[in-house]
Amino acid sequence: MTTAPGIRPAGGSGTRPGGVSRWADLGGPLHYLDFGGPAGGPLIVCVHGLGGSAANWAAVAPLLAGSCRVLAPDLAGHGLTQSRGRGTGVSANRALLHRFLASVSPGPAILMGNSMGGMISLLEASAHPDTVAGLVLVDPALPFLPTQLDPLVTVVFVLYLIPGIGRAVRARERRLPPARQVARVLRLCCAEPARVAASVITQHIEVLDQRARFTGTGQDISTAIRSVVATAGFRGRRAYQRRIHSVAGPVLLIHGTGDRLVPIAAARAAARRNPAWTLAEITGVGHVPQLEAPVSTARAITGWLAAAGRSAAEAAAPGGR
Repeated sequence: MTTAPGIRPAGGSGTRPGGVSRWADLGGPLHYLDFGGPAGGPLIVCVHGLGGSAANWAAVAPLLAGSCRVLAPDLAGHGLTQSRGRGTGVSANRALLHRFLASVSPGPAILMGNSMGGMISLLEASAHPDTVAGLVLVDPALPFLPTQLDPLVTVVFVLYLIPGIGRAVRARERRLPPARQVARVLRLCCAEPARVAASVITQHIEVLDQRARFTGTGQDISTAIRSVVATAGFRGRRAYQRRIHSVAGPVLLIHGTGDRLVPIAAARAAARRNPAWTLAEITGVGHVPQLEAPVSTARAITGWLAAAGRSAAEAAAPGGR
């Protein structure tokens, strides 16, 4: 029987805290980070958000790898996974995630998704419930609540969606040093950016430094933004809500109360519509609790795996597959 006794950082396995860089061939190269963990532990596959990468999990993954196997792929058009003709929207990356799951495990895994990654994880659980033992949703992209949109966030998304202006904005951002790009994103996504560990920030800067050599990255991100808005926005949100309601497995919804991108009101509304879900609010934290408050996030996850999510932990372990 699989248990999740609490936070035990992985040690002694040779795995670096930032994860071991690996590659898979899934219709083209796909990069992922292997954070290690016991061979008999439940498999957690971490799915980053819009414009993010596997490095988004570098703070919390080591806290889970004492009792769980933890992997984190870079989706197409993100991190070190270049699109190379592959789609970078929600549907295309959901299909890519499905292929990744099949390549790393003969049975179901627990999907842990942040922002767009939470949306993709929900859609994978709806489309292929046999691949998903349970979900950990960390400030996921949920159906829009128009009265709750943050003005600054709205302006940023609108600028990206206007073709000519969007290209100019992307070009300007690419000219900034990677360290400044990371700082800008953390100011938008965190309530207190200073809480993010310096080593984790360095890892994000290194990813952006490598991405600066790629071509087509701006268009990749624009495509992803349009896809997220189309799925969660006014036209697509009812279909998205139906997909969410079809998810039958255990779900933990973690949400920062200071999230400006997906307001806590959206998480509370989703929890009310899905009473079987477990909602864990982290006070005073923004859109990326796994970076800003990794210990609190890990405690919420391990506690859930030992209680309401126990069946997911058992199904995602080798003996349960």
